[in-house]
Amino acid sequence: MLDHEAAPMRLTVLGCRAGMPSHGVASSGYLVTTGAARLLLDCGPGVATALSGVIPPGSLSGVVISHLHIDHCYDLLPLGRRILSDQLTDPFAAHDVDALRPAIPLYVPAGGRDLLLGLAALFPLSTAPILDRVFELALDVREYRPGEEFELGDCLVTMHALRHALPNCGARVQGPAATLAYTGDTGVTDALHTLAADVDLLLAEATLDDTDRSRHGHLSAADAARAAQKANAAQLMLTHLPGGDATRKAQAEPHFDGPVHVAAPGLVHDLV
Repeated sequence: MLDHEAAPMRLTVLGCRAGMPSHGVASSGYLVTTGAARLLLDCGPGVATALSGVIPPGSLSGVVISHLHIDHCYDLLPLGRRILSDQLTDPFAAHDVDALRPAIPLYVPAGGRDLLLGLAALFPLSTAPILDRVFELALDVREYRPGEEFELGDCLVTMHALRHALPNCGARVQGPAATLAYTGDTGVTDALHTLAADVDLLLAEATLDDTDRSRHGHLSAADAARAAQKANAAQLMLTHLPGGDATRKAQAEPHFDGPVHVAAPGLVHDLV
């Protein structure tokens, strides 16, 4: 259970695999908790299951999606259905939707609303049609623009445009006790330095062995470390890993003066 006002900012890694789940490791998903907030950053395949083992999904303060690649958002449908199902005594009966808890804010890039409604339409539940309304009754879809900021619980979240094949925004989460920055997926860009300026932890993707020369947009561990160093981040955690993760820390450490951590499923990291 969460502590109250004196609680540190806590990061729990729910999934950290680049691309699709593999070897029992879910795709991207990270739970950030403070004294008054429970934020989910990205919700890739396997994340809804992992989240339910940590907190009741309906207790989330908000969900923030960095971009609309499948490995970062696909589990939003099962997550929403779990949240809504937990409120219903009988999902097959008639319901007073006004009696349901308010929908949890879900922040997605422009175009996300139509994509999610299309996903829900692919898997209709004719005998329990209320469960087809998850992106209305369980998750309140709000499309954000780069540079937008919003409050969730006691946290201020600011979205920073980065460099990726699809529009991607890194999230800077400022809480009462600490500040965390999360990249989503990105290539090398000066915008990383603004996203991560003076944060207590930079949670950075480290997909590649070497700097990305393509237009897709990913970081190597060394790229992430150089960005953390230039931004004056206190700590670095490497994530979005392809497997063979043992080398990532060694690749990063020569380029960053602070502690380097490597994400792993279930890892809990407190920031004070």
